[in-house]
Amino acid sequence: MVSLAKHPPKYADEAVRLFAVASMVWAILGMTFGLWIALQMAYPIFNFDNAFTTFGRLRPCHTTSVIFGFGGNVLFATSLYVVQRTCQTRLAGKKWMHYVIFVGYQLFLVLAASGYMMGITQAREYAEPEWYADIVLTVVWVSYFIIYLVTIMHRKEPHIYVANWFFMAFILVVAILHLGNNASIPISWTTSVYVFSGVQSAMIQWWYGHNAVGFFLTAGFLGIMYYFIPKRANRPVYSYRLSILHFWGLVFLYIWAGAHHLHHTALPDWTQTLGMTMSLMLWIPSWGGMVNGIMTLSGAWDKLREDPVLRFLVISVAFYGMSTFEGPVMAIKSVNALSHYTEWTISHVHSGALGWVAFISFGALYHLFPKLWKKKELYSLPLVNLHLWLGCIGIVLYITSMWAAGIMQGLMWRSYDEMGFLQYSFVEIVKSLHPLYVIRALGGAFFLSGVLVMTYNIIRTLMLPSVKSEEVPELVTESAKA
Repeated sequence: MVSLAKHPPKYADEAVRLFAVASMVWAILGMTFGLWIALQMAYPIFNFDNAFTTFGRLRPCHTTSVIFGFGGNVLFATSLYVVQRTCQTRLAGKKWMHYVIFVGYQLFLVLAASGYMMGITQAREYAEPEWYADIVLTVVWVSYFIIYLVTIMHRKEPHIYVANWFFMAFILVVAILHLGNNASIPISWTTSVYVFSGVQSAMIQWWYGHNAVGFFLTAGFLGIMYYFIPKRANRPVYSYRLSILHFWGLVFLYIWAGAHHLHHTALPDWTQTLGMTMSLMLWIPSWGGMVNGIMTLSGAWDKLREDPVLRFLVISVAFYGMSTFEGPVMAIKSVNALSHYTEWTISHVHSGALGWVAFISFGALYHLFPKLWKKKELYSLPLVNLHLWLGCIGIVLYITSMWAAGIMQGLMWRSYDEMGFLQYSFVEIVKSLHPLYVIRALGGAFFLSGVLVMTYNIIRTLMLPSVKSEEVPELVTESAKA
């Protein structure tokens, strides 16, 4: 059944536009950092003769720029866009409040990135910005959550569409993770003391790290999937009941899985086993969500031939399925003994980051920009298709090279000669990885070039004449099968 409002309200999209534009800026910046550090791994000469451009400082700039800069701005833009359409109500709060959230979030990103380059971090496993940046983010995030929640409370639709459940889980759990992982005591403007130590610190960090993946990079982007695939395909979601099972299975199991990052360490064995078990159980809801996303195209498969934006969205769900298959496999202790600390982990991370997160973000942004600026269509669908192929080639080069590098690393590290000594030195192993590092950098160059093509396409789209049209009613609820 589909619910439509006869007279949709005038939506508050000013901040949504700003977040959409900011996402593209941070995408270019963050992926440029990524290509730079990939080149540093292959050719150390790219570590220029100054402290600010070394791998150790650029790497957290890359991760923060692409995850929180690109991904975070996409999540702000899509969640604030979707909640208004599915609730048929204007975004809660005054317009200036929405601008404050936007400016505050960009301030946090600038403080974090500049701090990394100056060497001002909390120096833990996940390079964290210092306490003053944490406070800025806390204020922004609480304001974001209140505005989102009040908007849902004022909804005109009695039903809360499933995308909003995923967005709410993402916002709430990320707030809890941020407060728990950053429990520290500031002792100066650039120094703070972390309240946990030893194995407790490691467990808290990976509780944060894995659940940041689970709720920031998974639940939030699943909210995007559940709105934009049905919307782009003009079909109701395949099974609303399956989406609810997907939601509750994911949020219950994901929170326990972080310990699988600490196999074969000082962490108690029962905790490691619990993390592995929960990771394997995550397979079921994750693949249920993948099936739900792809099968939403039932009766509309022909649209894949005509619409490269929809291809972005569907390919991203396929990568979601592959990544959520590989993750539980890597959580098995015997597999983890080979994969951990190797480039296999980097391959897995970028399979999810580039194939799932980036591709579904590109699809959502391609859909959003013409809608937000009232353009009839994108400037060029062939350019969207070119971006798709550049991105796919980049991903394949990246993940296959690092997958091979990781398995080779793991096998060489555990090779012994007939005397029982290690067969390969550290330098020999690094030297053997050089061709694969070059391929990885080439894959990154392909992927970044696709983003530049997208940027050109978006700029030309915004230059097109606007059209005067009534608001298009939005798809709200479930298929007849639910």
